[in-house]
Amino acid sequence: MIQVKNLTKIYFSYKKTGDFLKDLFFKEYKKIIALENISFEINNPEFVGLIGPNGAGKTTTMKILSGILYPTKGKINILGFTPFEKKKEFLRQISFVMGQKTQLHWDLPSIDSFYLLKDIYEINDLIFKKTLSQLTEILNCQELVNKPVKNLSLGERMKMELIASLLHNPRIIFLDEPTIGLDIFSQEAIRNFLKIYQKEFKATIILTSHYLEDVKKLAQRLIIINNGKIIYDNSLNKIKKEFSNKYLTIYLEKEIDKKFFEKIGEIIFYQYPKIIIKINKQTLAEKIDFINKNIAYSDLAIEEEKIEEIIKKILKNSFSKKTKS
Repeated sequence: MIQVKNLTKIYFSYKKTGDFLKDLFFKEYKKIIALENISFEINNPEFVGLIGPNGAGKTTTMKILSGILYPTKGKINILGFTPFEKKKEFLRQISFVMGQKTQLHWDLPSIDSFYLLKDIYEINDLIFKKTLSQLTEILNCQELVNKPVKNLSLGERMKMELIASLLHNPRIIFLDEPTIGLDIFSQEAIRNFLKIYQKEFKATIILTSHYLEDVKKLAQRLIIINNGKIIYDNSLNKIKKEFSNKYLTIYLEKEIDKKFFEKIGEIIFYQYPKIIIKINKQTLAEKIDFINKNIAYSDLAIEEEKIEEIIKKILKNSFSKKTKS
């Protein structure tokens, strides 16, 4: 469905020297590598989280895949099309939703924009009515489509944006920060909608978000990108298995010297009677057995390492490798 091979994007930025004549007649440029030889494949239907720090190359990747930007080099095949050719048959099968940009007319009700999009995409009347009914029902926003966009809250506008982007039943959806700026209830509503939509319509969705809760609850696979390179690509479950640790929270019945717990793992917090220890998950059974035999406690809880911490770890490993090389 999506095949990307050795994709590279290079920008040239004008560099000022402070010398007016030199800047005017002998301009200097610096090369900025936004993406460097990245390759991956995405099948149908997949929900993929494309994540990384600011400036990693996430949005650049999405814009190239959707045909907004032209790559410097590399091969891209999406549904049998080359995106930057922007053929009508290709554009009818994709959608790009940006959390900070709108395609709706500010002073008009959303329904007017929907009818305009119906004509642009040449959607059959019956299909249009059926799809609109399905989308408004899933989002529980039937009464909002007739309100002027300017009178809607940010969360309500995002619902209308999603409907506008999905009326033509795209096979591939690019979501760039779809929950940015939304309150926790609106974020949850958007996540639930996307989960249901993908299941019902069998769409392939690529999501970028700085809210890792979005990624954790929606994506089955993560592509982690940093400094224009893919540093990890695997299912969310495999990433957890490979990188995550366990956190043991123990409430002690009597105080024990802190050094004793170093036999178990890394001490994260200790203030009697509570201690938190990080351990390798492969040794969990062994450590629990040791604790039961040697420590008197009133309560013990085991928690998974948060996905945020796992991703930080992967990014730190990437940074240290780059520094050494």
